[in-house]
Amino acid sequence: MARPAKKSSAEDTLATSECRELIYSGDVQGVGFRATTYRVALALDVTGWVMNLPDGGVKLVAEGTRLELDRLEQGIHDRMSGHIADIARDTRPATGQFRSFEIRY
Repeated sequence: MARPAKKSSAEDTLATSECRELIYSGDVQGVGFRATTYRVALALDVTGWVMNLPDGGVKLVAEGTRLELDRLEQGIHDRMSGHIADIARDTRPATGQFRSFEIRY
């Protein structure tokens, strides 16, 4: 009887990862929000990007394990909660499309 092929560690990681898209509103532009998000993200095992939106919000798209993404959100909250009025969240399966974390312009 044939044994199923073992997943590679990259496939295992992708299978346990998710993608979160968050849109922050409030006083989130011109206050170091993107730079702060970038610094928090670099300390974690997450990939993706953050950018300002024309309507004054900030959009964050990040992939990682649920735990790492929770840490990312908590780190942003700990440092920037006074500027955040609302957060719109969407979670979906990770695609593995990102290789690093960056600020987009």
